[in-house]
Amino acid sequence: MTSQRAVDEVVDLVSRLIQFDTTNTGEPETTVGEAECARWVAEQLEEVGYETVYVESGRPGRGNVFARLAGPADSDRGALLVHAHLDVVPAEPADWSVHPFSGSVEDGYIWGRGAVDMKDMAGMALALARQFKRENTVPPRELVFAFLADEEAGGTWGSHWLVDNRPDLFEGVTEAVGEVGGFSLTVDRPDGSTRRLYLVETAEKGLSWMRLTADATAGHGSFLHEDNAVTAIAEAVARIGNHTFPLVISDSVAEFLGVVSEETGLDLRPGAPDLDTTLFKLGNLARIIGATLRDTANPTMLKAGYKANVIPQKAEAVIDCRVLPGRQAAFEAEIDELLGPGITREWITHLDSYETTFDGHLVDAMNDAVLAHDPDGKTVPYMLSGGTDAKAFARLGIRCFGFAPLQLPPELDFAALFHGVDERVPVDAVRFGTNVFEHFLHNS
Repeated sequence: MTSQRAVDEVVDLVSRLIQFDTTNTGEPETTVGEAECARWVAEQLEEVGYETVYVESGRPGRGNVFARLAGPADSDRGALLVHAHLDVVPAEPADWSVHPFSGSVEDGYIWGRGAVDMKDMAGMALALARQFKRENTVPPRELVFAFLADEEAGGTWGSHWLVDNRPDLFEGVTEAVGEVGGFSLTVDRPDGSTRRLYLVETAEKGLSWMRLTADATAGHGSFLHEDNAVTAIAEAVARIGNHTFPLVISDSVAEFLGVVSEETGLDLRPGAPDLDTTLFKLGNLARIIGATLRDTANPTMLKAGYKANVIPQKAEAVIDCRVLPGRQAAFEAEIDELLGPGITREWITHLDSYETTFDGHLVDAMNDAVLAHDPDGKTVPYMLSGGTDAKAFARLGIRCFGFAPLQLPPELDFAALFHGVDERVPVDAVRFGTNVFEHFLHNS
């Protein structure tokens, strides 16, 4: 029997994954669909002969699936973890051109919530796992396929719970690949030609959500009040929201900027004058790259009061903090100066930054896989301004990368699709990525 190639079924698998509403609201009681989707993934793996492990991570319905494909019996290399999360952020159907959970395939795109974050990679991993099993492939090292819950709320009930409570599922794993890397950025060269750079994620900023609290004296809204919790929290939020943190160039960002400078002729090297402005000449992706030049602290939530004529005793705010590698202590000291008197802070969520080097056999395999399918392409490291499940796996000493290859149209605003309305991924990009990822896994 001829094996069905992964590239032939990947579009259908991505579409079907999107059709599972796996919305993660951040509140366990309103998060839906993860278990149903995870069990369907397990069925697709078992259909071709895998033994799967299904785990609900700490709470009912938080479904995770693991499957292993053995490498050579005499191999002394650690296993490679290929991970993808199945949950997605909420979507309001009325805002979309197509229903966000339709998985519609039209106009050359697969549409729906999760198309780029990250059911495209989940579909590629699932398609290749099925192909390898059908073909009795023995990869150069053991592969561990993991399909996970709760990434969109920080992984508390997904990757971090699994690392803390089921480390046996990661036994033997030394390296991992996951989302938000391997996609192409087309840059203009000085001679008028273009070059596709494939961005491999080697670093992530820390992800920390901070609650600020102001306590004051409650009273009647008609009186004079020098001690007002709402005023205090509003002033602290304004100071933080208007603050610009210092420019700090990490190794991953410096290497990325160096490559882009060589390719484009733009002066993006560390120390270049007006680096922020020059960076935006790169176009849409500048929002992601620009956010890796410094720490950020963005106010996102305010809570105070219960009646128009009552001065409340307490007011709160939530700040989304993203901190560069090695900057946590300096960042907190800077925040404390901005808070002012009478404001206390606490971490709601605190996940450390991560950075690895852009070298070694796995990086060579990524580069070779890209060049095999785009000979004029070039891989380059970069830092993600957000966070992924890699933060959890790094706690086990696993070396993590973002590598979900996609060859994207130059005009596509890829960054805007993450958590955006009308999220979609090009059909051709997914097929390209599947071929590249197959090459990579065969040589990883």
